[in-house]
Amino acid sequence: VQLQASGGGLVQAGGSLKLSCEASGGTFEKYGMGWFRQVPGKERMFVASISWSGGRTYYSDSVQGRFTISRDNGKNTAYLQMNSLKPEDTAVYYCAADREGTPSMYVVEYDYWGLGTQVTVSS
Repeated sequence: VQLQASGGGLVQAGGSLKLSCEASGGTFEKYGMGWFRQVPGKERMFVASISWSGGRTYYSDSVQGRFTISRDNGKNTAYLQMNSLKPEDTAVYYCAADREGTPSMYVVEYDYWGLGTQVTVSS
């Protein structure tokens, strides 16, 4: 399974970005999907996750109410809509897939990872 994250960029504080994660080579509709982020020197942190059906979603406290995770199984793609961005949201964002189909919040439970896309929020 290959995951390709895209949609990152430079945005001013208060702005919005939408990240996409397209999967190939696997059975996307069976996977739980997650978004994580990482800044240099820090561990990778949970942002949001969604179950295989889209029926369950989870968010970190820091993004709850500002970010929305979704998926389109027909397009093999997961999304992360990010609104009201803050400078502290600056990071490399990674998407990941869990073969169990669950919306895990833990790095170790994901089986496949994309390469990441940089998000930079200027103040």
